[in-house]
Amino acid sequence: MKKQKAAWILALALTVLVPGLRAQDNTQPTQSVKQPGSSPDSSAQNIRAYTELLRSDVRQQKAEMVGEVMQFSAADAAKFWPIYSEYDAQLSKLNDLRVANIQEYASTYDQMTDEKADELIQKALSFRKQRSELLAKYYERVKEALGGIEAARFIQVEDQLLLIIDLQIDSSLPIIGQS
Repeated sequence: MKKQKAAWILALALTVLVPGLRAQDNTQPTQSVKQPGSSPDSSAQNIRAYTELLRSDVRQQKAEMVGEVMQFSAADAAKFWPIYSEYDAQLSKLNDLRVANIQEYASTYDQMTDEKADELIQKALSFRKQRSELLAKYYERVKEALGGIEAARFIQVEDQLLLIIDLQIDSSLPIIGQS
């Protein structure tokens, strides 16, 4: 029953988070970071919105959702939250790489070359690999502190939330070579 309750809380939280993410970035679902012919101001505004999305209230909301689903005892919370804070700080540093890559994509979109496209995708793949390695590292730390079930639950919840954020950002970026 506890697991079912946690799943419902997560589903409800995700239902609330997705519209909140859309409201935070102030874009319509079909807008993009930079479309050919778009003004530099709108592109810069979108990039700022993605930067805030990766750093601001979403981080707090994500932590609150993790706490809701995990339902820690006071003792477990005292063990988990310092680990999570370290993880979140390292994730924030990785997100800086992603933001820089999005900014570079936006600034070179109109003059995209095969070489630049390859460079940008290689950076994006590197970001994903590093984030996956970070999750694996902190899975081990949480497992050591709280056990395998709690660590697995943490990874499941964190991964779902990261996927939602990724979808929000990626769905707003224009596909290379499409007007």
